Amino acid sequence: MNKKALIDTLYLLTLGMTIGAVLILGAFVAAVVFHSEIYLTLPLLSRYEEGNIMGEIFRRFTYWAYFMTAVIAFYEVSRYKVMQIDKISILSALGSVGTLLLFSAVYTPKILEYQARGESAIDASFEALHKASEIDFKILLVMLLILFMRRAYLMAVTK
Repeated sequence: MNKKALIDTLYLLTLGMTIGAVLILGAFVAAVVFHSEIYLTLPLLSRYEEGNIMGEIFRRFTYWAYFMTAVIAFYEVSRYKVMQIDKISILSALGSVGTLLLFSAVYTPKILEYQARGESAIDASFEALHKASEIDFKILLVMLLILFMRRAYLMAVTK
C-alpha cells in the first residue's frame, strides 16, 4: 500500500470512528445515563447527578474532538493544495470543524461551568444552552456523514 492510500484510509477510519463516537454518545450513552432509574432497582441518581456523569463523558470526548478538528483541517487543506477537493467536501469539512469546535470549546465548557455552580444554577438559560448543544451534536453527525461519504467517493473515482 502506498503512502497516499494509507493516509486516505487512516483519514476515513478516523472519520468513521468519530461518526461512531457521536452516534454512541448521543443515542446510547445519554439515553442510558439520563434514564438510569430504568436500569437500576432504585432511582439512585438525580437528573443533576446524571448530568454530571454525562458532562464528564463529554469533557473527555472534547479531546478527541480537538484532535479531529486538526486532522480534518490538515487533511482537507492538503487535498486542496493538490486540487482533490470539491464544494461538498469543503463545506462539509468546514461544517464538521465548526460544529466540533462549538461543541468542545463552547458548549461543553459552559455546561460544565453551570454544573460546577451546583444544582441551583440549573435554570432556563442552562436548558437553552443544553438544547443548543444537542442540535449542534446532531448537525455534527450530519456533517461528518456527508464528509465521510464524499471523501470515500472522491477517493474511489480518482484511482
